[in-house]
Amino acid sequence: MHYGVAIFPTESGMAPDELGRALEERGFESLWVAEHTHIPAERRSPYPGGGELPRQYYETLDPFVALTAAATATTRLKVATGICLVVERDPIITAKEVASLDVVSDGRFLFGVGGGWNAEEMENHGTPFERRWKVMRERIEAMQAIWSHEPAEYHGEFVDFDPIHQLPKPRQTPRPPIHVGGGRGGARRAARYGDGWLPIAGRDELDDPAAVLAEEAARVGRDPAELEISIYFAPQDAAALGRLAEGGVHRAVFGLPPDPAERQLPRLDRLAALIDEVG
Repeated sequence: MHYGVAIFPTESGMAPDELGRALEERGFESLWVAEHTHIPAERRSPYPGGGELPRQYYETLDPFVALTAAATATTRLKVATGICLVVERDPIITAKEVASLDVVSDGRFLFGVGGGWNAEEMENHGTPFERRWKVMRERIEAMQAIWSHEPAEYHGEFVDFDPIHQLPKPRQTPRPPIHVGGGRGGARRAARYGDGWLPIAGRDELDDPAAVLAEEAARVGRDPAELEISIYFAPQDAAALGRLAEGGVHRAVFGLPPDPAERQLPRLDRLAALIDEVG
């Protein structure tokens, strides 16, 4: 099982390049960063974690900028969005950013995607909350077409363009792996157009994630062996991590607060020791 770290990259936290180097030195496989373009001043969507919305949601750096800094400071560490809110993004521009980061990192990018929970945030980008899943599917399909074809075109309800040229293509073929966030719906979407499922520990369906994903893969005629399972906000407990590995989970991603180096580095040391304990 691989191990990664998820964080909201902020100005006050450990710099992405410094964090990337620290993770690589300690043997972590990947760094995952969140995305929020803004938080509307007038809010109605409740925070899924309960209580007040944490300050880090208001201060998040652009994920592709943060990951580029981490990628150029490392040589082995994989860099990942966790998650990219594609329902708030132009697919042609996002396809360019994904391909560029994959080239800059020499094929080390993992594309975590999701629809999000903040209705008013995505509505400011022109996406109706109740249509977000279809918007997400079309934008991902359109990006897949751009990465795979030259020229590329796509014709849908929300995304529609005639043949275009876009270079460079991603370094990875046929594309950077797409990991879809969410519960049972995320597993269904991953089986339909992704390469992996990214559920959240303690929130999504995790009693037997491999069985859930296998069931959804069977619905669309896919081999579940083609799909990875990455547990987001994984438990920081050796026994629980061992059960995940035995249950067919490919990656455990630990959630960390966006703290400066003097508080972050001791956490990374403790997690590295925990990984050694799991074996």
